[in-house]
Amino acid sequence: MANVKLAIIYYSSTGTNYQMAQWAEETAKQEGADVKLVRVPELAPMEAIEQNPAWKEHYLATKDVVTEAQVDDLDWADAVLFSIPTRFGNVPAQVKQYMDQAGGLWFQGKLVNKVVSAMTSAQNPHGGQESTLLNFYTTMFHWGAIVAAPGYTDDAIFASGGNPYGTSVSVDGEGNMQEDVEGAVRHQVKRTLDVASKFVE
Repeated sequence: MANVKLAIIYYSSTGTNYQMAQWAEETAKQEGADVKLVRVPELAPMEAIEQNPAWKEHYLATKDVVTEAQVDDLDWADAVLFSIPTRFGNVPAQVKQYMDQAGGLWFQGKLVNKVVSAMTSAQNPHGGQESTLLNFYTTMFHWGAIVAAPGYTDDAIFASGGNPYGTSVSVDGEGNMQEDVEGAVRHQVKRTLDVASKFVE
């Protein structure tokens, strides 16, 4: 996997998707990939963030620690792994704006054959997790990207709840993950790198 450049792009309000992204980063580095972990810029006003203590805590803890995602990160990468929460069965506005800014790269054909995979989270198992990933992948089809969904390629997928479209986790009101998804995250990274390695010259 040493030739694969992997961008791990996440958005996280209270830390769940950041944790998943960190597991992904660790695994990708262990596999020998060239890894870049970046966060989607926050659009919400500070007044809104401050109304949720967990959101404020996570925002302040990471805003000067993790580099903000740039559209150029998509150009740089051979493969991209997104870790994003669900918002009403779709991606958060922050992620949508980031994706919309990639229009220039799309127009130049620079997103074609990027290998892409995604993970998500919600407050309950039927909180829009599957539809969020499917809606996200619709944009990837427009890009001409190659979707590397995990399917049922490892027992870790079943152990984490069995989502074939991408690792997904339920989170309670205190921010605790309800399923053991670490193994599924690590497997999804390995699968994404394996697929990407077939396209890297």
